[in-house]
Amino acid sequence: MSVNKALVAQRFAKAGQSYVEHAVTQKQISKELFEYLKTYCPKNLDSVLEIGCGSGNLTRLFQSYFQTKNLYLNDLYKDVDQHFSDLEKIHWLIGDIEQLQLPHSLDAVISSSALQWMVDLPALLQRIHNALKPKSYFGFSTFGENNLIEIKKLTGQGLNYYSSEVLKQKLEENGFEIVFIQEEQKNLYFDDPKLVLHHLKATGVTATAKSHRWTKQSLQQFYSDYQQFYDEHGFRLTYHPIYVIVRKK
Repeated sequence: MSVNKALVAQRFAKAGQSYVEHAVTQKQISKELFEYLKTYCPKNLDSVLEIGCGSGNLTRLFQSYFQTKNLYLNDLYKDVDQHFSDLEKIHWLIGDIEQLQLPHSLDAVISSSALQWMVDLPALLQRIHNALKPKSYFGFSTFGENNLIEIKKLTGQGLNYYSSEVLKQKLEENGFEIVFIQEEQKNLYFDDPKLVLHHLKATGVTATAKSHRWTKQSLQQFYSDYQQFYDEHGFRLTYHPIYVIVRKK
């Protein structure tokens, strides 16, 4: 499906404060990605770009360990800087990363839970490749085909996700060598289907639902249909993160 970046920016800006509290899975994903970055990337990096920094889950972890002279932070909406008032040596790149000019001679590009929003990921991969120094690293997490599968099954709404195989192929086609790639499924459980929708709204991910308007009837239908995803733990919502570390050849 096509992605309306203005709507994405609006929804994430609106969820700015609630995201910090509710995006527990995204926080875990950032931590896991950070561990992989520590394992594979050099500790001293002159210039680093983070795509889709959000409320700073990955940024803070990254800065707690890696030594950087220039950290470029990107996100869609300007108010994102409210989460970073305590950080120094930041250069802001506000706007759609697919339209912005990237900094040159980067030592690393990092991104957590953002690349699934790209309209033309292969084109961005090519530009990231061009922006990196030779043998520099690109480490990111994105989501696979089973991400929020329950919502897609019931509403038909959702992003088109790459499988890890296709992702690998696109990266190699754009001049990267795969250092590490791994995927997993994380299930969140809720006491009520209403709380599933509340969680999605609070984390901004309802930005795919441009054409989806809830009515009293469609909500009741959704709650009723969601019973199929109930087990002894509660009502399930699936996240399907893919972790990737690649190096520019």
